[in-house]
Amino acid sequence: MPDTIRRRRPESRPEEILDAALSVFAEKGFTAARVEDIAREAGLSKGAVYLYFASKEAMLNGLVERSAGHLAKTAEAMIASGAPHDAETGFRNLLRMLFTSMADPAISAAPRLVFAEAGRFPGIADFYRREVLEIARRAMRALLEVGVGGGVFRPVDADAFMRAVAGPALAHMTLTTIFSLPPDDLTDPADMADALADILLHGLKPRDPAS
Repeated sequence: MPDTIRRRRPESRPEEILDAALSVFAEKGFTAARVEDIAREAGLSKGAVYLYFASKEAMLNGLVERSAGHLAKTAEAMIASGAPHDAETGFRNLLRMLFTSMADPAISAAPRLVFAEAGRFPGIADFYRREVLEIARRAMRALLEVGVGGGVFRPVDADAFMRAVAGPALAHMTLTTIFSLPPDDLTDPADMADALADILLHGLKPRDPAS
């Protein structure tokens, strides 16, 4: 068993380093964190860390890829497979997935770090835009096109649609994780997603009971 562990350890080191980086970034902040701190947290030498990641920025990008980046790609795949059959159900399922995933601190931690540091590190912002936002934008456009084509949604501006969906999800994450203001009633992320879907699909105006 020990030999097996030693043989597997080099393959697991990138994940171990990213876990350590996330812990150190959360404790010290991205700017104050040092590669030495991350290496110590991971139980590795500083040189060993540099074998896998050239900089702190590369580590943060790695954290983005495995959290928000993975989430964006999952959303795109969900839309491609489900929306053509039922655009409204695909939309609701997408929101449930987003809200449930972003309620997980392991997933929301990297985006929160990016939001805090992107203004000072343009490269981090560029990476997040390419690997997360552009994929999410493409997915939202595809969902809207399918819904409009099927007569389920009315034609609206695609970028406004993306912001209408992403904004509440980010606000929910920020209010809950940063400001410790969880909702009083809709404590289940899936319930919050359903409530948001209902507002986005039907608006705020009173409905005709006959409809």
